[in-house]
Amino acid sequence: MIRVLLVDDQPLVRSGFRALLDLEDDIEVVAEAADGRQGLALAREHLPDVALVDIQMPVVDGIEATRLIAADPALAGVHVVILTNYGLDEHVFNALRAGAAGFLVKDIVPEDFLHAVRVAARGDALLAPSITRRLINRYIAQPPRPGAGTGLKELTNREREAVALVARGLSNDEIADRMVISALTAKTHINRAMTKLHARDRAQLVVLAYESGLVVPHDS
Repeated sequence: MIRVLLVDDQPLVRSGFRALLDLEDDIEVVAEAADGRQGLALAREHLPDVALVDIQMPVVDGIEATRLIAADPALAGVHVVILTNYGLDEHVFNALRAGAAGFLVKDIVPEDFLHAVRVAARGDALLAPSITRRLINRYIAQPPRPGAGTGLKELTNREREAVALVARGLSNDEIADRMVISALTAKTHINRAMTKLHARDRAQLVVLAYESGLVVPHDS
């Protein structure tokens, strides 16, 4: 059973998502919050698999709530998915840097929404290749951030290669094909890289890869 926490200041939005999720046999909405502070408290109480978090909320906004959840070791199993009305607005990359596993636009069709919840619960990032390219073009096309690549020296050459391919938006199967290895081995490389880089998920690997200069925008 996938346990979901809804964090949005609009009751109608929460009700709509809950109605959709409650129809699924493998998904359970365990709590709802109207702001980021409530969301953090309920995350600690219920330990959901997925927290669907709006960006713009009173008291504590979605980005700060994401940062607080990501910083709490007790909440390491909580995968934050940011909800936004605006697609790739100026806040999305900040949310990914804060620790979000990905993001959804609120006008998403129900089938894609349910699929996204299940993807997030597995620990996979909600970053399709097209989304990754747009993030690169709008937010990451800048000089490497000083000190961002410190942890890269801990990676093996194959792990670095796998991280670079994750940053280009490739799936495990595509990475396996590119590296001529099995999908399981590709996943192992990626998981080991996340451990060494202290990245919660693939979304943070994308951020680290570009901030460190391991991958540059024109490579993608």
